[in-house]
This record gives sequence, structure tokens and C-alpha cells, in this order.
Amino acid sequence: MSTLSYAVRDTSTMLRRSLLHMRRYPVLTFMLLTLPIVMLLLFVYVFGGTMGAGLGGAAGGRAEYASYVTPGILMLTIASAAQGVAITVAMDMTEGIIARFRTMRIFRPSVLTGHVVGSLIQALLGIAALIGVAYLIGFRPDATPVEWLAIAGVLVMSSFAIIWLAVACGLVSKSVEAASNLPMPLMLLPFLGSGFAPTESMPGPMRWFAEYQPFTPIMETLRGLFFGTAIGANGIIAAGWCAGITLVCYVWAKKLYNRDR
Repeated sequence: MSTLSYAVRDTSTMLRRSLLHMRRYPVLTFMLLTLPIVMLLLFVYVFGGTMGAGLGGAAGGRAEYASYVTPGILMLTIASAAQGVAITVAMDMTEGIIARFRTMRIFRPSVLTGHVVGSLIQALLGIAALIGVAYLIGFRPDATPVEWLAIAGVLVMSSFAIIWLAVACGLVSKSVEAASNLPMPLMLLPFLGSGFAPTESMPGPMRWFAEYQPFTPIMETLRGLFFGTAIGANGIIAAGWCAGITLVCYVWAKKLYNRDR
């Protein structure tokens, strides 16, 4: 068996294991699907009238705000998926199964890759559910088929990067409780960026942070692709952030995983 087929076989096995974990612990998937949807409904129906009018949609404030806030909630969905994968990786590291895997003839990176791909599938399911609900409450993108493909690429790219960060968080944590808390700051980044209000409305230091943190260019890129507005350099900046996070966190996670032999 070639090295490639060996790697694909073991990664597929670990992916099936990750999907079985999702079925056995449905609360994680349930929270991933419901929390962003609840946040979307809360912001649109509680704050949407006022916030949408401030964005220039006086007649239909809630629909206007639903269109504005959806990219921010999408990033919140990805951050929620990150918390789930950090927990499952920490469970593996603390319950002894990794020690068992290390005694077996398996492709070593397949354990982490299975977690990453499984969590990516989970995140994409949450994203699809959120977009469906957003459409029902007034979200009306006018993206072309090519722009939809670009949107899918940005979402996959962003999810992949954040999930690798969460894997590293799960590996570095000493307990499952610590792993559940470590990625939580990611859920604040949409709020501390352009996810729920334009950065121009923020005071100096807050505006500087909002404009230069990684989630803002991703959200602005998604808005531009959804509604055909200019994205400027945001697409390149978003891709740079995602590539950098993925590379650094992959190397970090690999080092953490291999530190005990």
C-alpha cells in the first residue's frame, strides 16, 4: 500500500470516528446549530429596527440589518465550531486514547486530520442552517454563481484556519474544562469588529482594533461578495490571515501532538 493510500485510509477511519462522536454527543452539534440562529433572531428582532435605520434602511430596518449582520453571525458559527473541536481533542488527550493510538501502526497525522475534517463538516452544516434562517427573515443576497463559489471558499478557508487554532488549543489544555474556555475569545471577535456595527462608529482605540483584527476583513469580504459591493484589499488580507493562522497553528498542533512519544 502506498503512503498516500495509507494516509487516506487512516484519515477516513478517524473521520468516521469524529462523526460518530458527533452522533454520541449531539448537544455539541445542537449548540452549534442553535446558538448562532438564536443570536441572529435576537439581533434582528430586538435591535434590527433601530440599527437597520441607522444603516440607511429606514423603511425596512430589520431586513436591512439582517443583511448587514449575517456575515458576523457566520463568523460566530465558525467560532462555535472551534470550541467543540477543542473539547473533543482535549478529551482524546486526557482520556488515554492517544497513548493507545501511538502503539498502533496508523498514519500519525490522521488523528488530528480526522478531527479537523469532521469539525469542518459540522461547521458547514451550521453555516447552511444559518443562511437558510437568515433568508427567511429578510436576508436577500444578490451574489452571482461565481460569487457564491467565492463565498463558499472564504467560509471554508476561514473555518479551516479557526479549527486548526482550536485543535492547538485542545492539545495545549490540561483539562477538558480548560479546552472549552480557551477558544471563547474567538466568539468576541465578531462583536469587536464590523460584525454588528460599522467600525466608523467606534471610538479611536476600539476602531483601530476592530479594523486590524482578523475577522473584520473576512466579514467585509463576505458582505462584498453577498451584495456585489467593493471589497478592496479585504479579500487579500482575509486570505493572508487565514493562511497565516493555518500554518502557525498546524505547526504548533503537530509539535504539541508529537511531544510525547
